[in-house]
Amino acid sequence: MASWSDFSTDEPRLADAIRTLMQQYGPGLGYLATVRADGGPRVHPVSPVITDDGLYCFVVDSPKRRDLERDGRYALHSFPPEDSDDEAYLAGRATVVTDRAKVARLAGHLRAAPHVDWRLFEFTVDVAMIARHGRNGATPFAVEPPSRPAVQVWLDPSAASSSPAPVAPSAEAASGSSTVSVGPGRAATDVPARAPETRPIRSAFGLPAPA
Repeated sequence: MASWSDFSTDEPRLADAIRTLMQQYGPGLGYLATVRADGGPRVHPVSPVITDDGLYCFVVDSPKRRDLERDGRYALHSFPPEDSDDEAYLAGRATVVTDRAKVARLAGHLRAAPHVDWRLFEFTVDVAMIARHGRNGATPFAVEPPSRPAVQVWLDPSAASSSPAPVAPSAEAASGSSTVSVGPGRAATDVPARAPETRPIRSAFGLPAPA
């Protein structure tokens, strides 16, 4: 399982772009998807905490905390920006942080109220994705037809070698994209996106995608 630090070391530009979208309004803001006891999905607004060494979230006693304690699988999506439809997506597993020094340091830095029943979780990163929708956005109400999004996906190499490739929903939805690039875990052909028409494949940052 890759930590946020592992991911950001491997793909620093993608990590910076995701961090910017997650923290675009100052504090971290995102939608957290968890797994209910019956196997169904549950979505909650949360305030993720991204530091140089990890991706964390303080979670109060709630259905989402009980979900994470029972089944650590999660997906995290950024809030939509005011001036675009760009989106960031992360998925992996959440675990309770038991290191008291780390809990105290983060709680003090973020002024987490000591009398509140919260618990600190760290999120590993199995999948990281960013989609750039361009000036016209992804909505069907734009004056000009929406352009195909530029999508960049990173898959944890260790997770990819031991299990089927996890799929980022938005990357799958952008199945006509001609701008998919993938981190070292998998080849670009493993991303469930239809092959581009005649355009060369480029990364989300305008650089040639890895072969």
